[in-house]
Amino acid sequence: MGFRVLLMFNLLLILFLSNLSIKASSLRKIRESVIRLPNGDSYGHPFDPTRVTQISWHPRAFLYRNFLTDQECDHFIQLAKDKLEKSMVADNESGKSIESEVRTSSGMFLNKAQDEVVAGVEARISAWTFLPVENGESMQILHYENGQKYEPHWDYFHDKANQALGGHRIATVLMYLSNVQKGGETVFPESEIKESQPKANEDWSECAKKGYAVKPKKGDALLFFSLHPNATTDVLSLHGSCPVIEGEKWSATKWIHVRNFDKPDDTSDECKDENVNCATWAASGECIKNPVYMVGSAEGLGYCRKSCKVC
Repeated sequence: MGFRVLLMFNLLLILFLSNLSIKASSLRKIRESVIRLPNGDSYGHPFDPTRVTQISWHPRAFLYRNFLTDQECDHFIQLAKDKLEKSMVADNESGKSIESEVRTSSGMFLNKAQDEVVAGVEARISAWTFLPVENGESMQILHYENGQKYEPHWDYFHDKANQALGGHRIATVLMYLSNVQKGGETVFPESEIKESQPKANEDWSECAKKGYAVKPKKGDALLFFSLHPNATTDVLSLHGSCPVIEGEKWSATKWIHVRNFDKPDDTSDECKDENVNCATWAASGECIKNPVYMVGSAEGLGYCRKSCKVC
């Protein structure tokens, strides 16, 4: 009897230790998969997903309260205020930057990771969006004075010249660097919930009443997606910056692409896959179910052409 009890005890001990080993291994894998922010992130401001609210699903849009500290907002304004130039837009045909009355603000681009604060915020954006830092453009700082605006537009491109570097813009993170006394809202004229947002009081501008709108609040950040999950363009992502009526508006914009923005696409005719999971996805029928991503379209090549046997 004593021998059986001892044997049972040893078996239970082995199972317990094996379970501990499996859990430790799993924890190591989880830690390795977590997006890490640099040590000493700007002003010690951590990424906190509990402050994120989904405000719309069509288009997909999320609001992060106090994404930036007051110090970070002021730092960005200080970096930009002596370097502002007239804001430009991309020509739909040529893709070249041109002046337009559609966009009347002034702005400038920071360098990527040009200082510790910029690098920290870029890392935090990557952690929030689950999109790599290298897929993002340099951050643009914008200044809107009385009456200045950006009429409704899409952030994805209509020309192939701009798509050649990084593909379409998949997401935009718009950070508000100042409060605005009146006006300056970000408006989504085609949002499916535009009719459900109460705007009876006088705090909203007439422009904001034409869609679902977000008021600029210093430190807040708005994330919205210009592409559907299947990589097709989302026409409901149409958005604009309402005219400033009282005060001034400062903001910072980070556009993020579907691919690496830091290096040009490979323009060779080599037939290859761009993702290690392509073969598995192709075997499960994704070439037919998700052809835009897997094979491509008139707007660009897909990521799994070799596994889909289209080249």
